[in-house]
Amino acid sequence: METIKNAANYVSESVQGAGSEASKEANKNVAKDSGANVSTRASAAKDAVVDKKDEHSHDTKADLHKEAAKH
Repeated sequence: METIKNAANYVSESVQGAGSEASKEANKNVAKDSGANVSTRASAAKDAVVDKKDEHSHDTKADLHKEAAKH
């Protein structure tokens, strides 16, 4: 039963990590957009940093759940 729970948590964290990665990339594009105003670009740059942290956190948790599911 614990293996199933770890496998489900792995999938969940992987999906959340992918979502954070997509958000990070979108925010990076807004931050680079010379047509956007400065405050929008700055906010997007800050959000991209937060998304990168979230992506790393979800990926780390996914790896831990994957390893736990193997045992």
